[in-house]
Amino acid sequence: MAYMLLILEAGENRRSRPAEEGRLAYARMLGFTENLKARGVLKASDALRSDAEGVRLEVRRGKRTILDGPFAESKEIVGGFFLIDCQTKEQAIAIANECPAAEWATVEVREVGVCFDDSDGSPDQKIRADVDSGDLRST
Repeated sequence: MAYMLLILEAGENRRSRPAEEGRLAYARMLGFTENLKARGVLKASDALRSDAEGVRLEVRRGKRTILDGPFAESKEIVGGFFLIDCQTKEQAIAIANECPAAEWATVEVREVGVCFDDSDGSPDQKIRADVDSGDLRST
């Protein structure tokens, strides 16, 4: 199963971190990444640039709104992610526990899957079949 480890960090902490401390933290994260690669569990990973360079977009009732960062209403930013392949949630949690960022940020563990519940228990397969057949229509 695929799990996403999201690195959630207080935006102000990241913005105010001294350069040398940031370099050391980044080096530790690169070491963690290499360790996951060597173990064969890493599918993808990357750091994200500051939310000051980000943009939020939403469309409501046909009207598009774009908000440039930084996002003052957000206490945390997503600093990066790891997509890992594990057999169980417990294994994903154990890997998250090894992540150096857990010392200065929160590591959120989420299983990859569909974003809603469906009573037949197999929405992913039905949706994929509908997409493949061209039978999926937006509402």
